[in-house]
Amino acid sequence: MSAVRDEYVLLNGIRFHYRDWVNDGATPLVLLHGYTGHSRSWDTLAKAMAPRYRVLALDQRGHGESGWAPDYTPEAMVSDVTAFVEALRLDHFALLGLSMGGRNAYHFAGGRPAGLERLVIVDIGPDIVAAGSQRIRSGVTVSDTFESPEHAINAARQANPNADETELRDRTRQNLMLRHDGTWTFRYDSSLRNAATPLPRPASEAGWAAIKHINVPTLLVRGALSDVLSIETADRIVETIPDCRFVEVPDAGHSVPLDNPGGFVEAVKAFL
Repeated sequence: MSAVRDEYVLLNGIRFHYRDWVNDGATPLVLLHGYTGHSRSWDTLAKAMAPRYRVLALDQRGHGESGWAPDYTPEAMVSDVTAFVEALRLDHFALLGLSMGGRNAYHFAGGRPAGLERLVIVDIGPDIVAAGSQRIRSGVTVSDTFESPEHAINAARQANPNADETELRDRTRQNLMLRHDGTWTFRYDSSLRNAATPLPRPASEAGWAAIKHINVPTLLVRGALSDVLSIETADRIVETIPDCRFVEVPDAGHSVPLDNPGGFVEAVKAFL
């Protein structure tokens, strides 16, 4: 197994954490998690890809062990990706993003960065299904304090009964921190759990403009049960990007690597 290092870097005035699955001389693969996620949610994929790639799993601003920020606009988050690539001097790399991370990935790719060689977009597009978006928002604002990690895991299981049990436990446990009063809460910025201040999203038109300018081989992954990425939007993405493949992962909703980790790894490995 490749060595794994927890590293830190200053980007845009914020301290960022990332996991580096060291593989000297290998092509870097940058992973961007979704809203409320974290770098450790990629552990299963990283282990599968580490023999051939230097996997770099970034905690995006406000998430995991990275610093919180006053600005969570898409522009700021895409700027972080640019700064990360420059700070690590990645002159050739692949990029994969899920949900919020996928949005950041395709906006970044739409700028046609010189070093980007391949792109994987996971269950997101410029147009999203409103019901799925509302489900995600309601799930993170119902409760954010738990008596124990097991209580948090139970809540996560109720929110997504289709999730793989091992992945769910690991993802949830790594997303918690102990409070001074002995209770547990999420590791991501508390402002992101406030229904009054939802995560900013770019206009649909801006997303399609970015999609139109992507010029690298791309894979679009959709969970077959997704309530966020519609088939119609997926079809339009595939038609818009000149070199774009499409795969649906069975038995998976929006959180594809959480619901069907084996199917997700198989889809990604076949492309990369």
